[in-house]
Amino acid sequence: QLVESGGGLVQPGGSLRLSCTASRTFFTMYTMGWYRQAPGKQRELVATINGTLTTNYADSVKGRFIISRDNAKNTVYLQMNSLKPEDTAAYYCNAELGPFKYWGQGTQVIVSS
Repeated sequence: QLVESGGGLVQPGGSLRLSCTASRTFFTMYTMGWYRQAPGKQRELVATINGTLTTNYADSVKGRFIISRDNAKNTVYLQMNSLKPEDTAAYYCNAELGPFKYWGQGTQVIVSS
């Protein structure tokens, strides 16, 4: 089970931090990621971080978002800075290990003045 938190309404240029806590053993073995889905659009990758802390970002968020993980807390974070209206979406936490893929329920982020 993946439980997300931290979404909300923020003005353009503002910041939010999303958290996702996993109730799963062997958390360190999973590649954790954040995806987002805006209304009328397909779900897209935002960022991933694997067990060796290698990160990957979508071009649209590079330099603004930072993904990190705390293995002691089974938690992955997404620090979102310099938010833009086009970042508005439902953000989903993802955990992958081989053929296994798990999703959180999503948390809404709205960037608007």
